[in-house]
Amino acid sequence: MFNFYVLFLVALVPLIIGFVWYGPLFGKAWMKEMGFTEESLKEKSMMKAYIISYVLGILIAMFLLPVTIHQMGVHSVLSEEPGFAEKTGEAYATFLDFMQNYGGNFRTFKHGALHGTLSAVFLLMPVLTVGALFEGKSVKYIAINVGYWVVSLAIMGGLICRYGLKMAMPMMTG
Repeated sequence: MFNFYVLFLVALVPLIIGFVWYGPLFGKAWMKEMGFTEESLKEKSMMKAYIISYVLGILIAMFLLPVTIHQMGVHSVLSEEPGFAEKTGEAYATFLDFMQNYGGNFRTFKHGALHGTLSAVFLLMPVLTVGALFEGKSVKYIAINVGYWVVSLAIMGGLICRYGLKMAMPMMTG
């Protein structure tokens, strides 16, 4: 059902976007807001941060899977019904019928990007903003970080929606 290869690849998106976002695009402004210098950043070993960020990227991708692919909700509702796990019974037949008729609906990059963006705006933006306000960070700092997550989750959501779930149905194979 899950296309784990896509989840592992999509987990790289925040690292790739971060390389550009906190590099040539907003790197100097972000360093100024953080009080960093290029010299102080060179002193840090970043490998641990990259590895942990990648693992957390996998968790974010797993969160976005049911957020962007609505058909997973139908599977979730029916999965504990008698015979479903064995691919028999009324619930499984209903699921196959549903997937035949609606399995390909809303499975586009654009739709996933919308839900990724909504997740960033309605979940991450408030969390990041509250934390930054209590840390005494500036609006510029908040905008740089929230913007990064909006772009990252939009791209992650788009890729996951389009390619993150494989079902037995031909229209679900991406």
